Order: sequence, then structure tokens, then C-alpha cells
Amino acid sequence: MSERKMQPFSFFETRRLLFCVVSFSVFLLFFSCFTLLKSSNSNSLIPDSVLLLMLPNNTLASNARRIDRKHPPTTAPQGVRGNSGAQREKTTCDVSEAGLKVYMYDLPPEFHFGLLDWKGTRRNQIWPDVGNLDGIPRYPGGLNVQHSVEYWLTLDLLASNAPSIVRPCTTIRVNDSREADVFFVPFFSSVSYNRHSKLRGREKISRNNFLQDKLVKFLVKREEWKRWGGKDHIILAHHPNSMLEARNKLGSAMFLLADFGRYPVEIANIKKDIVAPYVHVVNSVGKDSAPFEDRPTLVYFQGAIVRKDGGMIRQELYQLLKDEKDVHFTYGSARGGGIKQAGQGMASSKFCLNIAGDTPSSNRLFDAIVSHCVPVIISDDIELPFEDILDYSEFSVFVRASDSVKKGFLVKLLRGIDRDEWIKMWKRLQQIAHHFEYQYPSTEGDAVQMIWQAVARKLSPLRLKLNKERRYSHDHD
Repeated sequence: MSERKMQPFSFFETRRLLFCVVSFSVFLLFFSCFTLLKSSNSNSLIPDSVLLLMLPNNTLASNARRIDRKHPPTTAPQGVRGNSGAQREKTTCDVSEAGLKVYMYDLPPEFHFGLLDWKGTRRNQIWPDVGNLDGIPRYPGGLNVQHSVEYWLTLDLLASNAPSIVRPCTTIRVNDSREADVFFVPFFSSVSYNRHSKLRGREKISRNNFLQDKLVKFLVKREEWKRWGGKDHIILAHHPNSMLEARNKLGSAMFLLADFGRYPVEIANIKKDIVAPYVHVVNSVGKDSAPFEDRPTLVYFQGAIVRKDGGMIRQELYQLLKDEKDVHFTYGSARGGGIKQAGQGMASSKFCLNIAGDTPSSNRLFDAIVSHCVPVIISDDIELPFEDILDYSEFSVFVRASDSVKKGFLVKLLRGIDRDEWIKMWKRLQQIAHHFEYQYPSTEGDAVQMIWQAVARKLSPLRLKLNKERRYSHDHD
């Protein structure tokens, strides 16, 4: 009798035990999947298509793609490519750990992404959602890309506050101006010049000049500007003709420039300003760099030959080199596949000429660097990006302009550089080329991060100067 009473009890106990075992197994299964998702990378056994179904809001998709500046924009800014290396988990950047704290003014879109025809989807929206690559406006292609520094820096600052974006946390955007080391003015001055410098319709003042005037009026009224007279402000003026109307009034600021060719020394100089690399327009060779034997051309130059000012030397060099063996010196433009042709030519040449143009600098230098073609720099007044930490003589050949036009001098010099010496410079090019790559999200040591580091290096002597100026400020008060 007692045994019969125990049977139902045992049955329910068995069901309960089975339920616990099954539940625990399901829990382990989901926990294992979650762990795999967090540690997944390009070598994962689980296809991305499956992971996307399992992750909310497709966060993998937003972190697994990168905006690349190498190609003209199609459906995303400058093309989209996959992230290299293992996928990392995003951690929020800590303001206290950031080496450089930047306050960026919330200027209306007409000063930045609005110039790229971007319009927000929400009322009074100032910035695009940088966590969604498809929602970021495209930058104009072709040669416009070479001056797109303003675009990449602004995106990087926005990304520093975006939880889904993986980037270095050395620089961060702060919302309280009192916490800032430096102030960033997000005016896309190169786009403004390229697109809006000419009068249209019944305009009496160009859109470009109108925006510059409006910007000056805004800045000089700000307490942040008044504090140091704008000396701790970063203003973007990479195109040599940008900010022509405003540069004198804002000349106390830290300009981010391509060179100093069209500036008076009291407005722009290497002591206070930053030389930023052009964005290269040819494709990077990456790991497909041709060795010495696979570069049949000794010297390569393709571009505009008739130039003004210091660039007049191009015509003299053309006459000297056009008939030389193993030398490619010809006119070229970006049209009709010219950029692709130039990239192929540089990648199959040992030396690439970087000759002064209308200004001392040219994007051709950076095209050569990413082609691993040893640059031959013929520009006496050139200032080079990051030269305080990079020794360009390790991967470049410098020739004085006066020497370069001596008959036979240049070719004899370059033919005298033997294979071993060239390989040494070629290997160094491979080591430093990533310092001249612009991309989004930015990565450690790329052009964006190198520029922020250059800004940080300017701050110490600036603070010293400003603090010394304040020694007797109370006497004046």
C-alpha cells in the first residue's frame, strides 16, 4: 500500500529532474553562443550572416565595415571594406584616460555635413548618426578627396562618443568646454571653397565667403575664444585657397594646413600650426608591394607640367628627363582613368618625383608613399607632416631645386643609389605608410590619430607661452 503511494511521487520527481537538466543544457547552449559572438572574428566558424540574425540592431555589421578613402564614393563614403584584424569589443572611452580632450562647436550643418548635401532625419539634427555607416554623407570623389582632412577628423570626434564604434581612445570629444584642452571648429572649408566659391544667380557674395564671415562673427563672441584670443582653437584650412576671407581675422588660431605657400608668416607658421598630409588618391599597394626587380621604371612623374611660382621648375625638368631611358615624365590628369594609371605607374617604379607645384606641397608625395615608391622631393620650401617624429631621409631622397636642373645630375644621383640602399628605404616605407592612411573608424597610428598627436605636441609650448603672458595680468586689471 505504501509502495503504491510512492509511485506518483517518484514520477513527478523524475519529470522535475528532467526539466532542470534540459533547462540547464539550454542555458549552457545560449551562453556558449553568446561567448562565441563576443569573441568572433574573421576566422570564426560561425558565418556573419548567422551572427547578424542573432545580434540586436546588427551591431556586428556596424563594426565590421570601415569607410575607406581610397575609392570614389558609391553607396557609402569612399567605399566600404571589412575591418582588418580581430573584432574587438567596444568599451566607452574614459574622459579621464584620454590624452587629448577636444571641445567641438555644434555649428549648424551648413558649415559641415550640410555642404555635402546631408539633411538630418530629425528636427534640429546637427550631426549624422556615425554609428550607421549608410547614414554618413559621402565626400566628393576625384581630386576633391585630397583635401578631405576636415571630414575624417570631424567623424573621428563624433565617433569618440558613439558606443558602437571601435577606435583609439587617446582623443575624445567633451561636452563641457571647461574640460577641453583644445577647441575644434568643424567648418569644411575645403568643400566650401571647391563647391561654393563662385557667385551663383543673383548672389552678391559667394556662399563660401558668407559662411566665413558668419563663422568669424560667431567665434569672436565666444568666451572660449576670448580667453586666449583663439590660440587654443583648431581651424581647418587644408585647401590652399580656403579661408581666404577669414584667415587674417582668425590668424591667432592653430591652422591645419597642407603647407604655408599662400600664407604670410605672421598668419601661418610651423611654430603654431600643423601640416597635415594630403589624402592620397591612388590605391595603396599594401602587402602587394613590388620588390626592386619588379619595378622596371627608374623615375616616375605624371601630372600637370605647367605650374606657377616654384612649380615652374617642372617644365625645366621635363625638358631634361623626357628622353631619358627608364624615365616616365609626362603630362597627366585625374580624368579618363588618370588616377588608376598613375597608381599603377608608381607601384612599378623605383623612384617617384615630388616636385613643387603652385605651392610647395603636392598629394603626389603621399601617393608615392602608399605605392612604396621612394619619393624624390624637389621643393626647397616644403614643410612635411609629422617631421618632428619622422625622419623622411630614411625613406625619401631630397634634391635641391638648383641641383635638380643641372644636366644629368638627377638621373646620375638616382642611378647611383644601389639595390641594398633602395631596399632599405623601401622597407621603411612599408613601416610608415599607415601613418598616411585616412579611414573611419580611425585606427592606432593612422593619419587621423597622427594629427591628433601633433595637436597634443603643440599644446605644451602653447601653454607655456600663454601662462607666461598671464604673469602680470592682475596688474593690468
